[in-house]
Amino acid sequence: MLKNEYNVLMRRAVLSFLGILIIGALGFAGWAWLTLHYTYSRGERAGYVQKISQKGWVCKTWEGELAMANLPGAMPQIFFFTVPDTGVAHQIEQNAGQRVSLTYEQHRGVPTSCFGETEYFIVKMVPIKDGYSSQMPVSTNPAAAPAAPPVKK
Repeated sequence: MLKNEYNVLMRRAVLSFLGILIIGALGFAGWAWLTLHYTYSRGERAGYVQKISQKGWVCKTWEGELAMANLPGAMPQIFFFTVPDTGVAHQIEQNAGQRVSLTYEQHRGVPTSCFGETEYFIVKMVPIKDGYSSQMPVSTNPAAAPAAPPVKK
């Protein structure tokens, strides 16, 4: 009788342990799905693609840096991003060093870095082909700036 009670207790312990593992795995999968499919914020950043590379030991992700300069000659702010789509990553790679506009989705609380090192996921890249560049002459002398046209009343 004692051996039978021991077997029942062991079976319950193993089933409880397996149940906890399954509930934990389902909880993790649900949290990952939720954070990857619901967007906290969306926006665009414009600047020069400074770096794009595929990183990771097990989970290879595309990671990059965008240098954003508000004024020519000013210290750029660096925007770190992740690219989940390989096609978009290759598009960004081809425009490295060029001025681009990146559309991003911010996914907060992603449970692991296997999905990306940052919370900013790039969904679209558009090259900027305007006449403005960092090569524009900039005057530091306010007197040399062109005067504004007179305001008509």
